[in-house]
Amino acid sequence: MNAIPSLLDVRNENGILIITLNRPDKLNALNRAVLSELNEHIEAAYHSSDIKALIITGCGQKAFAAGADISEFSSLQPHEAQLLSQEGQLIFEKIDKLTKPVIAAINGYALGGGFELALACHIRIASDNAKVGLPEATLGLLPGYGGTQRLTTIVGKGRAIELMLTADQISAAKALEWGIVNYVTSLEELIPFCIALLNKIFLKAP
Repeated sequence: MNAIPSLLDVRNENGILIITLNRPDKLNALNRAVLSELNEHIEAAYHSSDIKALIITGCGQKAFAAGADISEFSSLQPHEAQLLSQEGQLIFEKIDKLTKPVIAAINGYALGGGFELALACHIRIASDNAKVGLPEATLGLLPGYGGTQRLTTIVGKGRAIELMLTADQISAAKALEWGIVNYVTSLEELIPFCIALLNKIFLKAP
């Protein structure tokens, strides 16, 4: 029998924990199992003296995370959906409040919950093929993981409302212009660029 692949590929590269969302067939969409595994690794990183920083990215060349897994929603009762939203908020809050640098390496689509995950990270670096957005309005939903508040802090109320109400997807170049991402690189250089930035940070006083 073939082993079931892990939903996250995790490796420690000289004190940098690189977490790769590993559902390329679903464009790395976030489901309960992914969030649960992510939470475990964030908790472990918090307590580990061997981990100095984290990079979160997606498997493949198409997507960081193309939102939450909509296929799970149809089976949820309203109270279950609320609990799922609260669980996601708590996990993303842990990332936001982590006392070690967390970089989102956005390697393609970062939409909905995937964009909210990137917004919870301290630094965002995008590949030049990346697109970000909150498409929930097209589905009659609201972003549920705290992204609306974080986006407003980053780009201001007007632009945040525009992105939420239009459900537009914006390019890496536009995201850089708006201050959503810190840098844009080629896809091939994305992870090396993130590692180089963290190594520069490590040279400073802790």
